[in-house]
Amino acid sequence: HGFMGWQGPILTDSGGYQVLSLRPRVEEEGVVFRSSYDGAEARLTPESAVRVQELLGSDIAMMLDVPVALPAPRPTVAAAMERTLRWGSRALSAKERSDRALFGIVQGGVDPELRAESAARTAEMGFPGFGIGGLAVGEAAEERDAALGAVVPELPPDRVRYVMGLGDTEGMLAAIARGIDLFDCVLPTRLARHGKALSRTGDFSIRRAEWSRDGGPVDGACSCFTCTNHTRGYLRHLHVTGELLGQRLLTIHNLAYTLALLQETRAAITEGRFAEFRAGVESQRAEAPKRG
Repeated sequence: HGFMGWQGPILTDSGGYQVLSLRPRVEEEGVVFRSSYDGAEARLTPESAVRVQELLGSDIAMMLDVPVALPAPRPTVAAAMERTLRWGSRALSAKERSDRALFGIVQGGVDPELRAESAARTAEMGFPGFGIGGLAVGEAAEERDAALGAVVPELPPDRVRYVMGLGDTEGMLAAIARGIDLFDCVLPTRLARHGKALSRTGDFSIRRAEWSRDGGPVDGACSCFTCTNHTRGYLRHLHVTGELLGQRLLTIHNLAYTLALLQETRAAITEGRFAEFRAGVESQRAEAPKRG
């Protein structure tokens, strides 16, 4: 927290998903891969993943799991789920700090039966919260929702339920409707790097020529720094000329949009009108012009 200058909550991932892109060799002991920095061989185990995160001092640490790229054969998904369960037990045994939370991770691909089994067996281990991994990797929305529908009833209602890697508007609202509490996703920042703005009236590319002389804000309903101080025309100019400031300003807006959406969602839940709120958001976005 001191190194980053951030005194709010910090959640760290174990690195399992990130290592997946490096084509690791997955063994019972852990994963072996080549460093993306110098090419040296590196090894990550359930124990070392816990140790590193405890040294970092994050408030929530994630166990090392075995994610599977989808689609995958059922035996492959089942084997990854079983190994994840074994690694969960090892992670709990390696935990030393009592002032930090270690979350378990549910796997099982998009197979509702495997998902339910993974959730029930992970819940039995007694983790204070649960990540639902292996989703938001290209599966259809219907498959994702079916997987979540199988998982949530098997998890304790008084523990945090967290979908890893999910961050689009419709996806988050669908997951919240099924009982999900927490999300993380690179989507707001990744889209900003490519000039895509998030908006309640429909996401759009700021690079389009129609914005070149536009004097309005990115989103008239947003009060973030970017929308208060800069125009669509200026943001477009920054992006088409390759100025990094354009990415920074659009990132500020996209994050502000996402946080405001979830703040309004919490208020709607508290007031007992979530279903109405969700329908309104989705209807507004569906009716918006498609600008790409």
